[in-house]
Amino acid sequence: MKKETEAVKCPKTEVNQQFCILSAIAMILVVMGHVDENLLTIGDLFPYYSFHIALFLFISGYFYRPYEEEQIGAYLKRKAQNLLLPYLIWNVFYGVLVVVLRLAGFYIGNEPSLWTLFIEPFLSGHQFTYNAPAWFVPALFLVEAVNVVIRRVLRRIQVLNHEWVLMSFYLVLGFCVVWLSENGYVYDWYRIPGRIMYMLPCFEMGQFYKQKLEKKDHLPNWLYFGILLIVQLILAVSCKGLAVSAAWCNGFLNGPVVPFLTAATGIAFWLRIARLLTPALEKNRFWTYFGRHTFAVMMHQILAFLAANSIFAALSAGSGLFADFNWERYLTDVYYVYLPGGLSQFKMLYVIAGIGLPLLLQKGLDRLQKRG
Repeated sequence: MKKETEAVKCPKTEVNQQFCILSAIAMILVVMGHVDENLLTIGDLFPYYSFHIALFLFISGYFYRPYEEEQIGAYLKRKAQNLLLPYLIWNVFYGVLVVVLRLAGFYIGNEPSLWTLFIEPFLSGHQFTYNAPAWFVPALFLVEAVNVVIRRVLRRIQVLNHEWVLMSFYLVLGFCVVWLSENGYVYDWYRIPGRIMYMLPCFEMGQFYKQKLEKKDHLPNWLYFGILLIVQLILAVSCKGLAVSAAWCNGFLNGPVVPFLTAATGIAFWLRIARLLTPALEKNRFWTYFGRHTFAVMMHQILAFLAANSIFAALSAGSGLFADFNWERYLTDVYYVYLPGGLSQFKMLYVIAGIGLPLLLQKGLDRLQKRG
């Protein structure tokens, strides 16, 4: 793609090395979550699914520019070009891939059609399964579109005098959707407004932090992390489980406040970690490139899992090695992670593949674009 997508990256227009590193960390957490590797959950105090989508929204919200409200049409056009167009092009690719792999005996994903190519991405984003993690991209586009319109309206009627008003309003929307989900009202087409209502507070957290909190974010590390760990310990003891499903807008087991509290604590934890890592990593070209191209990892990580599984499958079929390789799961489950000898350490192989192969693919596309 000629243009870098803005979905999950540090934008070129506002270079911020801390947030590039934070974007890379967020993507690592997503990949680890998909292979069930809990290394970075800090002893399960910060489950990935309690905050990692919120972290991407926070990053996107941080880079929102309020003056966009004056030219909504141009803003939405640019977002469509930078978010939806790359997504839809890759969606066609994965639709074709489903057809090709069906011929090889795979039973994964829906058949490509006008519905699965252009409608289902907004309903679920899981139409072809191989690009399921990228459901976030069209959802983010809708969130950004609704956000800019709401901000424009509130500013015109002189309600939006500062970010406190919008943060409070979005939290009310978030609390409402948790209640709606708990009572069975968020499904099918209702999932579209449900996702928007859930994601808007997390998006606004980024702008709220930038406008109101960043200049005051000077707590010493021992106190900062101490407060976060105490809060998480209390939540872990008192709650039924902190993980939620942002994709399906369900799994809310602890009422309306806890999902957004854990979103905030998870964001705060890794935000400070990224700040601490920045002096050591800000000149490292890999981390900068990773932070700018996490869209590639979001879109292609499952393809990388498939590649890793295919190597094990070939070795199992051709040499008799890896006799316990599960062929049924290989052909039906994109999240199948083969662990030779049951060794969980092999999950890290999939994490490395899920990050490294998409970035290599992106690097190859970059070189083709330069030659073109």
